Amino acid sequence: MSSTRTDHHAKIHPAVAAVTARIAERSAATRAAYLDRTAAAHAEGPVRRGLACSNLAHGFAAFEGTDREALRAMRMPGVAIVSSYNDMLSAHQPLKEYPDWLKVSVRGAGGVAQFAGGVPAMCDGVTQGRPGMELSLFSREVIAMATAVALSHDMFDGTLLLGVCDKIVPGMLIGALSFGHLPAILVPAGPMNSGLPNKEKARIRQLYAEGLATREDLLEAESASYHSAGTCTFYGTANSNQMVVEVMGLHLPGASFVHPNTPLRRALTEEAGRRIVEISRGEPYTPLAEVIDEKAVVNGVVALLATGGSTNHTLHLVAIAAAAGIQLTWDDFSELSAVVPLLAQVYPNGSADINHFHAAGGLQFLIGTLLDAGYLHEDVRTVAGDGLHRYRQEPILDGDGLVWREVPTKSLDEDVLRPADRPFAADGGLRMVAGNLGRAVIKVSAVAPEHRVVQAPARVFTTQDGFAKAFAAGELERDVVVVIRQQGPQANGMPELHGLTPALGVLMDRGFQVALLTDGRMSGASGKIPAAIQLTPEAATGGPLARIADGDIVRLDANAGTLDVLVEETELSARELVDSPPDEASWTGTGRELFGALRRSVGPADHGASVFGPLTPEHFGTPTHSFSTNAR
Repeated sequence: MSSTRTDHHAKIHPAVAAVTARIAERSAATRAAYLDRTAAAHAEGPVRRGLACSNLAHGFAAFEGTDREALRAMRMPGVAIVSSYNDMLSAHQPLKEYPDWLKVSVRGAGGVAQFAGGVPAMCDGVTQGRPGMELSLFSREVIAMATAVALSHDMFDGTLLLGVCDKIVPGMLIGALSFGHLPAILVPAGPMNSGLPNKEKARIRQLYAEGLATREDLLEAESASYHSAGTCTFYGTANSNQMVVEVMGLHLPGASFVHPNTPLRRALTEEAGRRIVEISRGEPYTPLAEVIDEKAVVNGVVALLATGGSTNHTLHLVAIAAAAGIQLTWDDFSELSAVVPLLAQVYPNGSADINHFHAAGGLQFLIGTLLDAGYLHEDVRTVAGDGLHRYRQEPILDGDGLVWREVPTKSLDEDVLRPADRPFAADGGLRMVAGNLGRAVIKVSAVAPEHRVVQAPARVFTTQDGFAKAFAAGELERDVVVVIRQQGPQANGMPELHGLTPALGVLMDRGFQVALLTDGRMSGASGKIPAAIQLTPEAATGGPLARIADGDIVRLDANAGTLDVLVEETELSARELVDSPPDEASWTGTGRELFGALRRSVGPADHGASVFGPLTPEHFGTPTHSFSTNAR
């Protein structure tokens, strides 16, 4: 791929430069160790040359014809295809044909591709509010390990990662980073066409929560919204994934939001096969370890903040960075959020969906305006070549060929997408809040300014079902901070609690001050309710959240970045614990008992809620008999 752009690039914003420098400084030792390890693993020429004859014979035993000859001859680069295909989930169903397309394009470029392995892909939309949701975050680690298993055969010189949704893309990247000496390209599937507007879907959900719509009404609305192959069209974690990894230089330019089952989508997929061969054999050699560096990680965070993306990435980006030896913290998110402007309004942050965003100029316009304003590092390595300016261009079909062209320098719809000098808000869509309860994340891009400060009595629950029963009984018809605890990583795998949103929206619309406080997650589709989520330390490890009682006054101030319970520390710390996370015997069913080892070893939310890396005292929290309010 080529680019002729030679214009002067804006000087990087001083706050972005400062955060990047601090990340590099704190990560110096871990990053150097990672790069040393990946450099030691690199081998010139096809890596399978190092296999004994018996090992190699097993590696091509099932192949025939020219591919068998190529694998045996050990001259062409070998490419691994790792896929999250399944045909139940709309986002992954289009991946079915990709391996066959990719094998042909890789062969035509002078390589040989093998389907190295599949990874699981679960859908939070299907498991929302169900026991299976408690496996959702842990599935990221399973996907990382499955990716590593697929790449462990020493047959491959490059990797094509086929994935889209929430835990799948982060998990694949974490796994591939263990093989960071290999080039890797992420190959997406694209969003479904626009269906029932997301705002109308949310309206029907809220009516159903009030008992004013039937189950048939609700199912009709849901199926009109989620209606075909491709990712959901709201700006949740799936589409945030695509946004973030493209800005990090891991997609081909413009690949994120092209619809599945179109000629352009097929052309982009086939081009990924050709490109992985080029960068695997040194045109130029582009290992994943050199693409994901400190600057690329900061670029990903900036893109997330500038678009009001999913809160889940305050976990995933931390974990991805750690896999590359980079220590990203919530303080980095907070400092960047203070200066990065909000440039997009995509549902739940606005009425438009991701297709409207793409039509307004999409990622290419967004990257261009952020580069021009100095919020993105231009001097990065990408799978398309050196320099992020390549991602200003959009792909089109010119006859039978794929070419890239410059996009308009103006947004085509400033109700959806704006330039950096005319933002929707001066700061980013995600914020960190902290106080005597610890630290939490709040997505403010969808919360009206008048709802960003809430002070109200707490009502404490340990399950979503308990909340639902209290709502149905009319017990929450007042100003209230709904506390849902024992939902953190060590408690039960940190499920998403998006199912709470319709009922909380009803209370808000009735004029009450309402907020949510939890050590669990919300969906990437978190909407108008002010929700302080992913609170750490979590209740299960003795965090202050475990001692909040019904009636305690909780103050959440998203503007000031504070979160406190208005109770004296000595009184709070002296309280007896009244609930606890499920024990091993009760955390069973839906396969949960198989994930017990992950629950025991998972780290805190602000460390990515990861099971990888050394175990530290922070993994196990503060003993319940020596309570501390210090946040980590």
